[in-house]
Amino acid sequence: MDPQTYQSTGEMLRNLLTLAWLLPLAGFVLEVFAGYWSHRLSRAAAYSAVFCIAAGFVCSFAALMYWGHQTHWSALESHASPADHHDVLKYFSGTYYTLAEFGKLRIAIDYHIDSLTLVMFTMVTLIATMIHIFAIGYMSDELTEHYEDHQVHTAHGHFHRPGRFYMFFAYLSLFSFSMLGLVLAGNVFQVFVFWELVGVCSYFLIGFYFERKSASTAANKAFIMNRVGDFGFLIGLMILWTWFGTFQFNERVESDANGRDVVMPGLFDMLRDDHGNVTVLPANDHDSYARVFLADPGHSGALKHEGHKEGKTMPYFLLVVAGLGIFAGCVGKSAQFPLQTWLPDAMEGPTPVSALVHSATMVAAGVYLAGRFYPMFLPEVLLTIAYVGCITLFMAATIAVVATDIKRVLAYSTISQLGYMMLGIGVGGWTAGLFHLITHAFFKSLMFLCSGSVIHGCHHEQEMPKMGGLIRKMPITAYTMLVGVIAICGLAIPGISIFGIKIAFSGYHSKDAIIATAMTFSQLNGSHFLLFVVPLLGAGITAFYMFRLWFYTFIGQPRDHHVYDHAHESPVVMWAPLIVLSFFAAFVAFKGEAGSLFKLLLDTEPASVAHGLHDVGLAGDLNFPSHVGIEENHKAAGLYALLVAVMGTTLAYLFYGARVLNPAEVKRQFAGVHNFLVEKWQFDILYDAAFVRPVHVIAKWFVAFDRNVLDGFLHATARTAVSIATLDRRFDETVVDGLVNLVGNVTYDAGRSLRYVQTGRLRQYVMFIVLGVVGIWIVMRLFAA
Repeated sequence: MDPQTYQSTGEMLRNLLTLAWLLPLAGFVLEVFAGYWSHRLSRAAAYSAVFCIAAGFVCSFAALMYWGHQTHWSALESHASPADHHDVLKYFSGTYYTLAEFGKLRIAIDYHIDSLTLVMFTMVTLIATMIHIFAIGYMSDELTEHYEDHQVHTAHGHFHRPGRFYMFFAYLSLFSFSMLGLVLAGNVFQVFVFWELVGVCSYFLIGFYFERKSASTAANKAFIMNRVGDFGFLIGLMILWTWFGTFQFNERVESDANGRDVVMPGLFDMLRDDHGNVTVLPANDHDSYARVFLADPGHSGALKHEGHKEGKTMPYFLLVVAGLGIFAGCVGKSAQFPLQTWLPDAMEGPTPVSALVHSATMVAAGVYLAGRFYPMFLPEVLLTIAYVGCITLFMAATIAVVATDIKRVLAYSTISQLGYMMLGIGVGGWTAGLFHLITHAFFKSLMFLCSGSVIHGCHHEQEMPKMGGLIRKMPITAYTMLVGVIAICGLAIPGISIFGIKIAFSGYHSKDAIIATAMTFSQLNGSHFLLFVVPLLGAGITAFYMFRLWFYTFIGQPRDHHVYDHAHESPVVMWAPLIVLSFFAAFVAFKGEAGSLFKLLLDTEPASVAHGLHDVGLAGDLNFPSHVGIEENHKAAGLYALLVAVMGTTLAYLFYGARVLNPAEVKRQFAGVHNFLVEKWQFDILYDAAFVRPVHVIAKWFVAFDRNVLDGFLHATARTAVSIATLDRRFDETVVDGLVNLVGNVTYDAGRSLRYVQTGRLRQYVMFIVLGVVGIWIVMRLFAA
């Protein structure tokens, strides 16, 4: 690709994605002012939001098609820099605006566009568009001046408030804008800014019904637990800025004082060479710990390492800490162990919010960042990511088995599937992990909207034990939900294909890619066999609890005739998005690893992944699989996963479909295990005992200290001041006022005594004059004598 074509292609992609990014922000502004200017019965805010996000999807899809046309759907490996005029389009990056420069340190609004960016933009905008349309029907009860909340009780009955229809869509638009900004960001500092904005939007939406104690508590819990993870994120940022001196992902081209182009390396370029390898300098007599070589030609006093680029070194353990810090932010955002407890409680928000949070925005952000930041993760960090994902997927899956709230089952399912994604990334399956992120977004958004349709049709009933037989009342919802269930379970018809294509939905391809990668990793690292066994077992558990949900809700006889009698199918504005999403849930991964989606993600895969890594890590005992090794195991891993999924499906049918087995009897026999799972592995109790109660105790100590010491000191000071003021008043009244009063009394008495001589009688005045004259004459005579 010649320089002019490269430049024009990059500018076209930038313009399209920038427009797609800013349209939801424009919608947010319009919706806020439309709600202020218009009445609460207007749907203008919803139409504005749908138009803006739908237009964003059109721009994103156009950019994806343009990229595919320019690259012939295969951006071949190329490590040429922009300064060398890319022969092919691998990625395009640049700067919108430089906010500040501190010497070599630079903070800017950058953009980074590659096939991962384009796929994420298209996925987010498409799913958000469907959710916006669905929400027009679901949130229609907010179109009123007097909304009655039946879950909030006051002394005068149910709580009444004005409807918040326009505000809901304003929040959705801002949420979409924040996620798109995070995906488009070209540096990790900008990612952090939009990362926090995503968190704020989730706080607003989870706590949308903030008058409800449960909703406000859930919003606070989500916000606080995410801040715990973000504390680690900040530590990672500080380490990176200190040692790398940049936040930018990839290199950028700047002009020097002479007008020449100078290539400034990004984080990935400084850490890894052209083959994706990290140069580790072992400990020696001069250094008591290992160091990592960083290529940095601009560094003063730069060193050269065996013909490598000029650069510097940093302690190995600090880069591990930085990676773990960034991953801690991912743990909080994607609700991974041990910060997973906030996500199920987030179901207190409206169901469209749950759909958006669980598929295309909040939790997807953590997996996206883990994938984007993959080149910065050392082997020890990747192994940590793998085990965190492994623990999370199993733990959440077991809790979903006993959950009875239809939305909470899906919430724990989300946590478990996010664990699969993290596991895939941690064992070296970068493409597999992000492949599952995309497929999961479609079938999970579908299932959440289906659950919303059920809740809407059952007059806001969410408990599955009160449902049953609803397939007869809402067939569209039931069958579209079945598509999502089959997709997430990874079911397929083995040995049969049409035109060489397997008969399978999207989840089969993406989940099997993760399990195949985990299987290959466990073969290369025998001591880590649980990283394959646990996700394989989790595939069976997933099939069990998802078909349990479907059978429990739609099959059999009604368990609550009041709910059943009033149940109905949702209006077309709600079931139409279900049809669209069910299509993508089934076919978005068409052809699996031979399909366009997988190849698009593969184009962005870091250079070190394809050939695998051997004898890496500080101890030199970790091996990561290559594409060839994974491909050799893919068929076997797929059969294993399919077998356990079929077993889980069959077991769910026997319990909840055919009712051959009695769930109540199993619950009675394993009451201890059941209670343990109902209590969510006791994590809320543990955190309450370990953090909440100690904080309350310490708070009581400070309250006592405040009341007894600080308030006592202030009260004593006040009493002293009052006593001094009392003495001062007495001195003032006795001495100062006494003296003033004495002078006044004397003056007053003197004035009164003059009344006797000041009578106004002329004869008396003449007599005083005569007497005075006589007196003066006598005195003068006396002095003369």
